[in-house]
Amino acid sequence: MDWTAFLLSVKLAGWTVVLLLPISMFIARHLAWRRYPGRVFVEAAMALPLVLPPTVLGYYLLVSMGRASPIGRVYESVFGAPLVFTFEGILIASLIFNLPFAVQPMQRAFEAISTEVRDAAACCGMGRWRILWRIDLPLAWPGIMTALVLVFAHTIGEFGVVLMVGGSIPGETRTAAIEIYDRVQAFDNAAAGAMSALLLVISLAAIAIANVVTTKADVGHN
Repeated sequence: MDWTAFLLSVKLAGWTVVLLLPISMFIARHLAWRRYPGRVFVEAAMALPLVLPPTVLGYYLLVSMGRASPIGRVYESVFGAPLVFTFEGILIASLIFNLPFAVQPMQRAFEAISTEVRDAAACCGMGRWRILWRIDLPLAWPGIMTALVLVFAHTIGEFGVVLMVGGSIPGETRTAAIEIYDRVQAFDNAAAGAMSALLLVISLAAIAIANVVTTKADVGHN
């Protein structure tokens, strides 16, 4: 089994979780409590990675970040290297295709917080940041934790988008899912089976953790 590919997947998943946490939390709170024209289209855009085929999303990301794109040209002029077919490229792609997995559970958690509680805190003189730390986060933490677990598990097993944007460069963009594909293509079923079993265990553990967190939150609220 190729542990380099597995550790690269863990690295990608870890950075995705860390970077996506503040971004998705801001978007989720905004969608949970703000009402404005066109909000439904914003939510639809957030959910697009859930319904688009990974290769389609990967294609658009490849085009938008390639050397011929404004983003790609600016990145290469600053860092002296192309953005696609690099770890940084698949990390940006990972942030985008994981956005709904992070935003939606957090949004539901923030929507479940009573507005009366937040209004009472504001009437007591608590500012926005204090309300966030003392009210919002303690009450919404099950949804936040569920989102982070799902993002980590989804990133570990992602194939299509990562392959389109990053290719299969050993030590750079060849993740565990791509390694499984390569092993199957090489008729190395033993290595493919071992890596698949490991990803299966991680996915089951992630689902179990998300269910436990949700159950404890429901019991606590009742």
